[in-house]
Amino acid sequence: MTPLPVTPSFRLDGKRALVAGASSGIGLAAAVAMAHAGAEVTLLARREREIAVLAATLAAEGRSAHPVPLDITDLAAVAAFCRDNDPFDVLVNSAGLARHGPAVDTTCEDFDAAVDLNLRAAYFLSTEVARGLIAANRPGSILHVSSQMGHVGGIDRSVYSALKHALEGMTKSMAVEWGPSGIRVNTLCPTFVRTALTEQTFANPDRKKWIMEKIKLGRLAELSDLMGPVVFLASDASAMVTGTHLIVDGGWTAE
Repeated sequence: MTPLPVTPSFRLDGKRALVAGASSGIGLAAAVAMAHAGAEVTLLARREREIAVLAATLAAEGRSAHPVPLDITDLAAVAAFCRDNDPFDVLVNSAGLARHGPAVDTTCEDFDAAVDLNLRAAYFLSTEVARGLIAANRPGSILHVSSQMGHVGGIDRSVYSALKHALEGMTKSMAVEWGPSGIRVNTLCPTFVRTALTEQTFANPDRKKWIMEKIKLGRLAELSDLMGPVVFLASDASAMVTGTHLIVDGGWTAE
């Protein structure tokens, strides 16, 4: 009898996962998904109370989660944190901000704040995690939460789209560089997700109409729609996936 191929595991047992931006939204969902898949999860965010509550909730379920209040735009603090901890097998970088508006109204302050968190911090957090893995001669998976706006343009989103496009390019180059070390680097690109941060956009009838016309499945994304993709990209089930993106946009970019 011909041996059947073995389905790779979607489990994360024995893996150490780091989630930046774990206090809410997609970062929180990613942390929960990986904890439920068996990972030991470290929760990074500036909001100390929120990650402490999340860690306690996961612990009550018998999961392993550790809150670490940290601003990832503080590059010295990020370097010290990574240096003082064992290597992380998985990084999910979900930290980010959006200050949407017409391009002609963009201020230098808003532009610089977005660059500092969405790109600069992402870049150096990635390098610190990769440095630890390379020194330990261990493979790993680095996942950045990007956006469909990393592949298309959008109304009032010139800064956001520019930075997400940059994140996509950064991801490709890091994947090329770190591939020989067994480190995979990818992005997750969701459409508009129903969270507290997006309610303002959905409250604008014109914006909501534009969004719903673009999403072919006819609904907004929920946080649960991203949890499976996160586990897939973090696990050995995606062992041959690197330098690319997983678009979860309900068909927005299909046309």
